[in-house]
Amino acid sequence: MADHPEGNAPMSQAQRRQLAVDLFNHVWKLLEQSDRTPEQDDEMIHAAHASRYHWSQVGTKANVARGEWQVSRVYTVLGRAEPALYHAHRCLAYVEEGDGVGDGIEDWDIPFAFEAIARAEALAGNTAESARYELMAREAGEGIADDEDRDHLLSELGSLPGR
Repeated sequence: MADHPEGNAPMSQAQRRQLAVDLFNHVWKLLEQSDRTPEQDDEMIHAAHASRYHWSQVGTKANVARGEWQVSRVYTVLGRAEPALYHAHRCLAYVEEGDGVGDGIEDWDIPFAFEAIARAEALAGNTAESARYELMAREAGEGIADDEDRDHLLSELGSLPGR
């Protein structure tokens, strides 16, 4: 079982957190790889879901939302609109559930949730919905205090299909 990686000892919170981070970073390496094999695509899907799962056990709402964002991105990259949409909307739901106290939600989480939905809607061929969520992301992105974070959002929005 996942809770018992070394014999019968359950994973500590720190081990689970590190596993979530390592899986998240591993998915990014796979996403950046242009010549993935079908097996690596499968690995990317499973690693993204595993990271998201472990964040749900030890992370904040922000960690879980960002895990959902990454799962959505994986499915978008793989051309699978239905699961991309599902996870993008879950990302937004987690961000919106955040209470602002200890949940880790940053000023860029909502704009990036909107970006994920815009990207998934574009993949699904829903041009109007994609444009609507892109506009929402741009408007929400105006509230991002850090210039680098805001520029990153604008870069991601610029890479939406059809832009």
